[in-house]
Amino acid sequence: MKRLILTLMGVSSIISAYGQDITDAVRYSTGETQGTARFKSMSGAFGALGGDISAISINPAGSAIFNLSHGTLTISNRNTSNDVLYGSSTQNSKNNAFDLNQIGAAFVFNNKNTASLWNRFVVSVFFEQLDNYNSQFFAAGTTQNSIGSYFTDYANGLELVEIKGLLGEFYGFNHQQAFLGYYGLIFKADEDTNENTTYTSNIADGDFYQEYSYVSTGYNGKFSANLGFQYNKNIYFGINLNSHYINFERSTYFYEDNTNLGSTINQVNFDNTLSTTGEGFSLQLGSIVKVNDYIRLGLSYDSPTWMRLREETTQYLFTVDDGANLNTEVDPRVITIFPDYNLRTPAKLTGSAAFVLGKTGLISIDYSRKDYSTTKFRSNISGEFSQQNSFISNTLKAANTFRIGGELRHKAFSYRAGYKMEQSPYEDTSVYGDLRGFSLGLGYSFGNAKLDLAYENSKRETDYRLFNAGNLNAARIDNTFSNISLSLSMSL
Repeated sequence: MKRLILTLMGVSSIISAYGQDITDAVRYSTGETQGTARFKSMSGAFGALGGDISAISINPAGSAIFNLSHGTLTISNRNTSNDVLYGSSTQNSKNNAFDLNQIGAAFVFNNKNTASLWNRFVVSVFFEQLDNYNSQFFAAGTTQNSIGSYFTDYANGLELVEIKGLLGEFYGFNHQQAFLGYYGLIFKADEDTNENTTYTSNIADGDFYQEYSYVSTGYNGKFSANLGFQYNKNIYFGINLNSHYINFERSTYFYEDNTNLGSTINQVNFDNTLSTTGEGFSLQLGSIVKVNDYIRLGLSYDSPTWMRLREETTQYLFTVDDGANLNTEVDPRVITIFPDYNLRTPAKLTGSAAFVLGKTGLISIDYSRKDYSTTKFRSNISGEFSQQNSFISNTLKAANTFRIGGELRHKAFSYRAGYKMEQSPYEDTSVYGDLRGFSLGLGYSFGNAKLDLAYENSKRETDYRLFNAGNLNAARIDNTFSNISLSLSMSL
């Protein structure tokens, strides 16, 4: 027997409550320049070097190092491998993404007034990806915690008369989750009165076999306009104005099955989709000083990124009562549109040093610091995000990033390598671990044109919460990222 609880065709629900949480804040705050192959092969340690389009993303003064106008285009293939431990089972998922992740040009204008201390200025424009969201993983295993706790957590404290309303249209996201659980028969009211605020799960304690599928797509990119200046031959200044773009889509599917004595719900299927789009603005200031022929020092500041984001979600629930041979479907066919909201990501400060041995080679080091606890959600409704912001402030921390890269040149060939370590933005690093990676690269110069190839590999361990409420087990994910990049650059 199949019972269709509710079908609202083509209804849009504009709700006043938000569903954003700390994972959204971290996702949109941790992007880094994907960059040219030369940049990637040295793990991005370019803050004191310049002379590379992607180096301008680290320190805007880097554009003024160019002696000639310059253009670069980069394509890359990114591979993500996820080993997922859930319950007592481990699953592996892989994803490949091919992309044009960088394109840009710098135009050099030399000052013909030999009496002036301002020797040149450079205008640069470029587009680069900060993050690629193409990923997927699958988790499966047996646990002692049920999806029922997710729905009862949202329901408890809410009046039954509000839960019976239309999908949170008047009340918000929390009521919508309670609505799905109530009409999906996952829980029942302790008292059948409008004023009732306590609920009991219809899923009895015991063992639960569960599956969870995750697929995401999209990117975080920026378009930058740069001005760089050379003063008195050894001092360089620069500024970047950045326009940011975000497109993120995620689809998840959860399945749970149980044969526990006392359960009137034995199977749960729960689908969720999320679509996020937005734009933002940031600026960067930087300087580079040539101390002598061998040593360069750099300092740069990245402002917060002020972003305006929009989100839409859809949900679907299907449950089975084996004893009564009853299937219950809650398929609202409603697109939940959240009000636009603002996100301010943290600022970053980077200090750099490089040791340059003429045309033979170089070693470069970058150190940066970013305080993720200052990340803030904002909306037009006063105090709307106060709870989330307080949680972010107490859960996230300042994180340091260390990068080192080297290059050795022999005739037309360049050999490169690098290492990076990014600290976790979380106070509890078991939830979101440090990222460590290495890189290798090879370049060949044709004179006015150069071809560069880079390979990068990095790893991070995370605990991924399947849902932001309830007591479901977290999935332990070992993330391995590898990237192959190819760049063509030439003097213009």
